[in-house]
Amino acid sequence: MRMWFVFRFCCPAAQSNSNPEWEEKVLEYFRGQLKEKESLSWVPSLNDVPLHYLKPNSLVKFRCLVQDMFDPEFYMGVYETVDPSTKTNVLRCGKYKDVTECGVDLNSRNTVTAERQTFYCVPIPGESPWAKEISFLSSKNQARVVPSTSYVPSRQKRSYEEDDDDMDTQPQKQRESHTGGKFGTVNTLPRAGRPRQETEAPSSQTTAPSDCSSHLDLNFPLPGERGPACLVKVYEGLDSFKLNDTLEIYGILSVNPVLTVLGEEKDPSSLLLNPSESMESPEEQRAHDPPASLVPRLHMLYARPLQHNNPLLPSAPTEDQSAFVSSFLVEMASVRAELLAYLTHVLLGDGLAAEYLLLHLISNVYTRRDVLPLGKFTLNLSGCPLNSYTERLYQIIQQLVPCSYRLSMSLHTMNSMRLVPKKDYVANRLVSGALQLARNTSLFLDETQLEQGQLDSSGVRNITALGNLISWQKVDYDFSYHQMEFPCNINVLVTSEGRSLLPSDCQVPLQPHVTPPNMEEYLTTIHMAQFTSQMNKFRVYLSLARTLDYSISDEVTKAVEDDFVDMRKDDPQSVTAEDLHRMLVVARLLSLSLGQTTLSRDGWMRAKHIDMLRRSRTEQQKSLNGNEP
Repeated sequence: MRMWFVFRFCCPAAQSNSNPEWEEKVLEYFRGQLKEKESLSWVPSLNDVPLHYLKPNSLVKFRCLVQDMFDPEFYMGVYETVDPSTKTNVLRCGKYKDVTECGVDLNSRNTVTAERQTFYCVPIPGESPWAKEISFLSSKNQARVVPSTSYVPSRQKRSYEEDDDDMDTQPQKQRESHTGGKFGTVNTLPRAGRPRQETEAPSSQTTAPSDCSSHLDLNFPLPGERGPACLVKVYEGLDSFKLNDTLEIYGILSVNPVLTVLGEEKDPSSLLLNPSESMESPEEQRAHDPPASLVPRLHMLYARPLQHNNPLLPSAPTEDQSAFVSSFLVEMASVRAELLAYLTHVLLGDGLAAEYLLLHLISNVYTRRDVLPLGKFTLNLSGCPLNSYTERLYQIIQQLVPCSYRLSMSLHTMNSMRLVPKKDYVANRLVSGALQLARNTSLFLDETQLEQGQLDSSGVRNITALGNLISWQKVDYDFSYHQMEFPCNINVLVTSEGRSLLPSDCQVPLQPHVTPPNMEEYLTTIHMAQFTSQMNKFRVYLSLARTLDYSISDEVTKAVEDDFVDMRKDDPQSVTAEDLHRMLVVARLLSLSLGQTTLSRDGWMRAKHIDMLRRSRTEQQKSLNGNEP
């Protein structure tokens, strides 16, 4: 497969094929090729390759989260152009294009209006540096690209923020050069369905987009995130996509500079329309039509849902993945023992806390029964040393999981930060919040940073949102006039000095067995002692354990029920239905951590034992701290 085939696929000659089934055949061919593992070797990634190295109208992929879904837009699916020399009409296809060919016959009766959906997609929030690095090396070694010769930026590569800040410094003359000569037409109709003739640009555009009057908010959920956002044009299968889906999208890249110019200056022919009939505010136009140099367009050919974003594992269910899982299951127990020893050192010699942290890291909401998410296991690690311990602990966890985020629960952060996404009706977009995260993200809530003071109304809403996330694995997005529930699957770890103010499924007081004189040096030494190959084993282990199926036989179920009845006979007050549910979750996670997909009697007894040790420690902690709830 070579990139020139994509160019041929997009060219007018192919799209004007007399065979009406040409499009379905081409798409079927592409999807078949893209489902093969070899597709990694010839499709460059927007996540890893700078935009100016990619050729316009070439095939690229993008690993992303669907941050927002815009209203459907209309475009010219079929249109006619007039050859200026021969005056003959040629039928064209407008699919997978943002800009049409020159000489569009706007009065043609053969024009067919079609509809497509636009998704605003961002890189997966909180993706760990090691995951990005491995993906980048894979892309660098396999999908080799050279700087585009057909699209020449007017300046050297810059960051997205710098690019946006300098957009208004180009001379007006350069902007005006886009609107003269032979024109093409933007292939998008207004959302009300009325034809819109926009400012046109030369058919052979080589200069970069030129003007952006104010700072462009790329709407990343997490502060400090970098990378390309992308407007993804979707033509079919709309019902199969949802907000917050994580996808690997394959599509045709569109970065035509005319998209920026036309966002700033309208075609004089548009004056024929009544300006008062415009359905878009300036804020909405800016949010939905950002500069293509900052937010490229991607016309989707195929999208692969991501069960995970761990680049060390096969990304889709295939025969190769089955073989990979089978081979790794053989060493699950040994890798578990090594990881448990590592976590024990990190948790200052506390083996019980390390056991529970390991179980937490492989927990996963595997189904929902009514409103109850089954499988979640929020852990509160209390008794954590102050100063920099929790920050360093997060950095170590970040090295193990593909996605994570640490929320420092200081008073200022809780009162000022936006955690819940909110609908902006003026710009007609969903303004992201820090809880708009991909599934299986590890959320590290550092409660040791909370100082004395009063939460304002915003802080109270944020605490309530965190409580709902922990208890129900849902986030209530703010639509001003109402709230809309969005289910999620986020692993929440709460570190605190005493018992957390937030709810949790399990509290484990930390009992250090070592007291290093220099905590930072101690933890750094432990981490540096792990080889990269060993860390990769831990990363594969944690991701793989989450994906395993699990079941309980009728025989073991009956044994667990009988055991619970016996425990209640001995002391009805000490063992509740909630305790049984927690022990069943622990038993499930213990089995999966060993690579076992069914619960055994030994597994159930082990779960009872460590829960008894944990409860004994918790009761002891309560007796020492009488004021603790």
